[in-house]
Amino acid sequence: MSIGEMLAATVPMARTLNLEFRETAPDKAVVALPDQSEYHNHVGGPHAGAMFTLGESASGAIVLAAFGAQLSRAVPLAVSAEIAYKKLAMGPVTATATLGRPASDVIAELDAGQRPEFPVAVEIRRADGAVTGEMTVLWTLRPNDPS
Repeated sequence: MSIGEMLAATVPMARTLNLEFRETAPDKAVVALPDQSEYHNHVGGPHAGAMFTLGESASGAIVLAAFGAQLSRAVPLAVSAEIAYKKLAMGPVTATATLGRPASDVIAELDAGQRPEFPVAVEIRRADGAVTGEMTVLWTLRPNDPS
C-alpha cells in the first residue's frame, strides 16, 4: 500500500475531500485538491478549511515518507500549524511539502532519547502556478512508551 493509499484509508477527511496523493517521497510530497463545488467558499474557490486540510495532509505524507521506518518506536504528531492565504485560489489546487530539517538530524535526536520537533513547509498553488497559500506544520516524533 502506498503512503497516499494508507492516508486515504486511515484519515477520513482525506477521503472526504477526495485528495489525490501524487508524489510521496522523503524529500517532497505533492497532494492535489480537485475543484469540487461542495467544498467551495463564498467566492467560488476552495474553502480555507479544505486548503488547510490539503496542506496538513501533504505535510503528513512527507513525514510518513521520511520517517516511516521509525513508526515502530515513535508516533508522528502535528504540534502546531500556521497558514497564510496569499492569493485567491480558484479551481484545483496542489500542495507541495518539504522538510525543514534533514531527516538524519531528526532521527539522531530520536536515537538520543529525545522527542524531536521539525517544521514542514507547504506551498499551495493553483493550476496557473500562482502561490495561493503558504503553511508551516511543526511535527514531532513522540517516542513510544517502552512499557
